[in-house]
Amino acid sequence: MLAFQRLKCLAAVFAIAVSAGSFESRAAGFQSCIENLKAQAINAGVDPRVAQAALSNVAYDEKVIRFSTSQPEYKTPIWDYMAFLVDDERISDGKKMLRKYDRTLRAVERTYGVDRYVVLAVWGVESDYGQETGDFFVPHSLANLACAGRRAKYFRSELFEVLKIASRGDVALKDLNGSWAGAFGQTQFMPSTYRRLAVDFDGDKHADLVRSEADALASTANYLRKAGWRKGEPWGFEVKIPRGYKGPSGRKRTASLSTWGKRGITALNGKRVGGGTKAALLLPAGRNGPAFLTFRNFNAIYSYNVAESYALAISHLSDRLKGQGAFSTAWPTNDPGLSRAQRLQLQKLLLRAGYDIGEPDGKVGPATRAGIKQAEARFGMTQTGRPGTKIYRALGGR
Repeated sequence: MLAFQRLKCLAAVFAIAVSAGSFESRAAGFQSCIENLKAQAINAGVDPRVAQAALSNVAYDEKVIRFSTSQPEYKTPIWDYMAFLVDDERISDGKKMLRKYDRTLRAVERTYGVDRYVVLAVWGVESDYGQETGDFFVPHSLANLACAGRRAKYFRSELFEVLKIASRGDVALKDLNGSWAGAFGQTQFMPSTYRRLAVDFDGDKHADLVRSEADALASTANYLRKAGWRKGEPWGFEVKIPRGYKGPSGRKRTASLSTWGKRGITALNGKRVGGGTKAALLLPAGRNGPAFLTFRNFNAIYSYNVAESYALAISHLSDRLKGQGAFSTAWPTNDPGLSRAQRLQLQKLLLRAGYDIGEPDGKVGPATRAGIKQAEARFGMTQTGRPGTKIYRALGGR
């Protein structure tokens, strides 16, 4: 028995030694990759001083790699997504920005033919009108993804592009903060998109989407125009579908408005739709929720983030900024989503109830979801971890 215990101890020591050696080997390999990236960047045309300053102290970032490989804990219901992206605060702030940047937005609309309210909505959703552009230093994130991520070639190319942006003096290296995936600026462009579509709209000879609102808004309009935006056309509109509708739907299944009319689709006022314009029927929450006929401009918005929920949020926010109301048809749920202010309040209520979720910031991460599950269990509710109205009210939210 004693000999067996000795063997176990020796095996454990050996395993620790192998693990330590493996870690040191991986660390050395990572640093070697970073050094190679530095040399490759310079060969690709990056200013050596920029390459040195950007890549001298790159450390392995577990968070970046985890974000690049992990899936969300649950698929966000469309009513949750819309509740925090198109809330009263974002609408109110957007109207203030509309007044403040009225001249710039009108000039952008004249130049690119893109609805200024849509451009403003992209700005609002992507960075809360420039207030939240991201917490990751983009060169370090992209270097991590190039050396330890799944799509090394793609992220290496993006890294070189962002370093060239700094080399040209368009954006200062210290200002290159953005998402874990490398998007940055007030309207969140990937570096390669920046190279292709960023424009200098304020006339200072630099396309700076970080510090120049004019450049950011114009670049977004330029993106949408190149994505197929048609001047003067709407993104779409809410409609009614007949009870028991079993016809086609989906963004790619287009037909003329007259065809949709023959299928029983009507405007909210009950008038049958008609005309030759091609449209698609979007049912983001199924046949019992709001329904929309969407046009080509909706697809242009969709291309910005390749998600129908995103495109609908941008489209709806742009309408709300114009003074239009909320959707006529309610979402098919008895547990609506929460606004950002309510999410922040929910976190405070969880803390007050004794659940350790960290500092409240309105952003629902793993700790908040864990706290919600504990609170749901306490109230005899199904444990979902979802920030909805039911758990909010159960904890005392109003």
